Amino acid sequence: MVNPKAKIILKDGREMNFELCLDVAPITVKNFVKLAKEGFYNNLIFHRVIEGFMIQGGGFDKDMKERKCLSTIKGEFRSNGVTNNLKHTTGVISMARTMIKDSAGSQFFICVDNAQHLDGEYAAFGKALDEETKKIAVDISKVETEPHFPHEDVPVEPVIIDRIEII
Repeated sequence: MVNPKAKIILKDGREMNFELCLDVAPITVKNFVKLAKEGFYNNLIFHRVIEGFMIQGGGFDKDMKERKCLSTIKGEFRSNGVTNNLKHTTGVISMARTMIKDSAGSQFFICVDNAQHLDGEYAAFGKALDEETKKIAVDISKVETEPHFPHEDVPVEPVIIDRIEII
């Protein structure tokens, strides 16, 4: 089974490239691929960015209107009974969720530094294919942010995902 690749294309033309790990998190990868192919992520933003930690997107547009994913998936991580040995290191893409373990839908985050405390608690499902992808994620994490209830770390200038292509 060949792992799909995902290209996150930003409105400003920058591109981030990931390998999605079917062998690690098949439910998560299939869900992400389906949403990307349907255009779900088109024109959404990275709505939560924390320098030295991660950037999160896949749920809100530039006006902070939520785009709701209609279904949730099983959380593929150790504390939820699933073996997932992909570590949350710089450039790893993982699913965001609430405190409920099976609540992930569309929102994802990209680690901009090592975050071992997430290992076994969140479904990591891919990794950056190149250093430029990691650099772009780190650069996004450093943009100026402001509170926008209920979020604390929203970029002042929206970082917009034009689309996500699956290769």
